[in-house]
Amino acid sequence: MIKKYISLVFLMSLLSACATTDQQDASATDNAATGSSSETAAVSSGVDTASAVEVAVESAVQLENVFYFDYDQATLGSDVRASLDAQAAVLRNNSTAIVLEGHADERGSREYNLALGERRAKAVADYLAIQGISRARIEVVSYGEERPVALRSNSADYALNRRVELK
Repeated sequence: MIKKYISLVFLMSLLSACATTDQQDASATDNAATGSSSETAAVSSGVDTASAVEVAVESAVQLENVFYFDYDQATLGSDVRASLDAQAAVLRNNSTAIVLEGHADERGSREYNLALGERRAKAVADYLAIQGISRARIEVVSYGEERPVALRSNSADYALNRRVELK
């Protein structure tokens, strides 16, 4: 779904880049009379339309910041990889540092869960590095079982606590 949306946005930016100046001027004049849209205002003011479209995509697409894992696992599922692909596309366009916080459910010893949370966060960091995000921008922290989001001891709550949060 996200790939289709990004492809559509890319196509829109490509088409808008191919428009002639006369068409842009006519569009800007028409919109000035009827109220201009933000993209037309960007075109008429000389702002790159691809940048305007990227900003619109980033605000329109809600990126996942929490990635869930199976019991006692630190491997990335296909749904997690798809979410990380979308995150990587946005992260490649800026230089902000990120923190990956690894978590585990309450089963297992404190030490084991700290190590498991770290393995999970490192798996996400490795995947982002493969996608072109500099390791220098990525900090890995493990909280193990110490910061649960769900407090009951049932399978649904355990599943919510087995996660990596991107901050």
